[in-house]
Amino acid sequence: MIGEPELEGEWAAREPAPAAARTEDAPAAPASGPAGSLRAAPWRWALGGAVVASMVWAGALVVRERHADAGPPVRHRHSEQLCTETPFKAVGTALGSLGVGMPSHGEGPAVDWSYCFAAGSTGEQAFTHEAQVLVELHKKADPATEFGARPEVDPFAASPAVAAEKVSGLGERAQFSGEVQAPRLQVLDGGTVVTYTVRWWTKGSPGAADEVDGDAVKAAMAEDARALLARLRKK
Repeated sequence: MIGEPELEGEWAAREPAPAAARTEDAPAAPASGPAGSLRAAPWRWALGGAVVASMVWAGALVVRERHADAGPPVRHRHSEQLCTETPFKAVGTALGSLGVGMPSHGEGPAVDWSYCFAAGSTGEQAFTHEAQVLVELHKKADPATEFGARPEVDPFAASPAVAAEKVSGLGERAQFSGEVQAPRLQVLDGGTVVTYTVRWWTKGSPGAADEVDGDAVKAAMAEDARALLARLRKK
């Protein structure tokens, strides 16, 4: 039979040694858990952050390249018979009636384009006039980078050139340029570029051109461009 003193001695032998009895010079055991890992190898966390940053950058680069490959947004449909889209309704009212027009078009891997040319004159008018519109649908390169940068070169210019004039509220960007008697309106909307050119000249007397209100013609061109973009807008 085991006595009480023996039992107490057995429990005492199993208890850990007091903290004061431990050797102060003995090396400490390595820490465990997340905090210990951070203290033991901080370079692992730095390396992990660099890897994550590289993955984010690579993902953004892939998205950017895919977007570039997709090309600019083309929000308008291609028209093989652009003259039937009534592109000169307001211009015809401002200058006089225009003919039915002569259309043409083309399609390619980078750009689809459609064109309409119309001319008109009446016996009562002392001038004759013409109008043309070109619609370009850019499917690869973004036309915004070169929009409005084309130099004004017209060896057959019949009137002085004018400075470029921005137009607000039409497409993403729009501007007038050209000549006094041949204003040109360019409109950018995503991958779509619409270019209107209207020209008039006198039949005889040089002063007959003064009968044309150039500001009214430009306002009509902007109205027609807005209507044409709405008409060609994809549903």
